[in-house]
Amino acid sequence: MKIKYPAVIVATIVHFILGGLWYSPLLFGNKFIQLINWSPQKLQQVENASYAKELVIAFVMSLILVYILAHFVQYTKATSAMGGIQTAFWLWLGFIVTTHVPMVIFEGRNFGLFLINVAYQFVGCALAGVILAVWRTREATEPAPQPA
Repeated sequence: MKIKYPAVIVATIVHFILGGLWYSPLLFGNKFIQLINWSPQKLQQVENASYAKELVIAFVMSLILVYILAHFVQYTKATSAMGGIQTAFWLWLGFIVTTHVPMVIFEGRNFGLFLINVAYQFVGCALAGVILAVWRTREATEPAPQPA
């Protein structure tokens, strides 16, 4: 099997857009701002700043995450939505949760922020895992040629 690059691109876009929605006032943006404890001046500064470079970096990070997830989806031979979610779950638990918990413990980070951040990563990885697992290439969906 080889990596399905169109699926990687679509899953990356979904992961990235979910991040924008997740941290917007539509979902958890207000709670995030409350938990991060930004002053009104800091919030105004953030709202007025341009974050083009940071958004490009965030997109590239989503691309790397999804590309690596694609390898694991292949490795586990996941071909269903549930298979993609299971693969994403184990990677999320093994690499995201386990690397964020020590930051909460040793750096005194806010547990609510931890929950918002790791929940975003789980949902984003799960959606990407579904896309990667169920994506079918043209060759896989075309009927096999019939012998004459």
